[in-house]
Amino acid sequence: MAIETVAPPAARDSNPGPPPRRRNRNRPLWMLAPGGILLVLVILVPLGVALTVSLLDLDQYTLREWTGAPFIAFDNYVEAVTDTALPHAIWVSVGYSALVTVATLPVGLAAALATQQRFKGRALVRSAFLIPYVLPAFVVGTVWRTILMPAGPANSVLGEQHLWLNGPNSYWTLVVVQLWTSWPLLYLLAASGLQSISEEVHEAAALDGAAWWAKLRYVIFPHLRGVLALALIIAFLHNLNSFTLPYVLFGVPAPHDVEVLPVLTYVESFQNFRFGLSAAMAVLSLVLVAIPLSVYLRAVRLNQHEN
Repeated sequence: MAIETVAPPAARDSNPGPPPRRRNRNRPLWMLAPGGILLVLVILVPLGVALTVSLLDLDQYTLREWTGAPFIAFDNYVEAVTDTALPHAIWVSVGYSALVTVATLPVGLAAALATQQRFKGRALVRSAFLIPYVLPAFVVGTVWRTILMPAGPANSVLGEQHLWLNGPNSYWTLVVVQLWTSWPLLYLLAASGLQSISEEVHEAAALDGAAWWAKLRYVIFPHLRGVLALALIIAFLHNLNSFTLPYVLFGVPAPHDVEVLPVLTYVESFQNFRFGLSAAMAVLSLVLVAIPLSVYLRAVRLNQHEN
């Protein structure tokens, strides 16, 4: 009688492969590959080129063979801070961006609250509110430049001659025009935040007899805190990086009072042909943009830990 020999489990399957949990853990990495490649090509490679160019003495004479341009380390950064209008441009850009951002908050929030309840023609009113934001910045700058010219409609209505596009008035012209074109962004984000508040919350406030100001302060504002914080950061960065509107509105060289950072970087690059210097300015502007963004991300992280 033959005896059948049964191999032990380890001998029957000497290479079972990785456990299912490990295979599932490695699978998302392949799904992130297209996004990672796009991140490298669109963000990291241009950033690396900008950092490299900012360390070179690159101008119209060395542009043809830019890889062989003289390496000058951080001299472009030192020159940008000490020998150019960069500190003044940063002051103007940050100042007017903060002013416009703060001014757009009550306007956008009031518009969102006014169109929250249903009424006849609400869709038309909401669409009209978005017109200043969806118009191209080139069109907005051209229209407002025509209005504010010395012989334009603004001076004709006032009956006086004012230089709105030059001199001290140019700063407030930039603030007003940027405010007009950017407040719908705050309105749009505030309206989306109001839509996320459930009807039960409004009904509970109504049953408690809360007045409109108490409801606004203790019910609506706490729900909109995160949305409005994000809206302020986005609006500030949008105003800080605005190039087309100041460029079309005032031209180049821009008046001293409205010499913002993007326009100054453009002038150094495409009029003075100091490509290394303009790259250093662009890197410094990137650092400037990263400061409020990092503060917001840290605040969001702390809020998540508290919750």
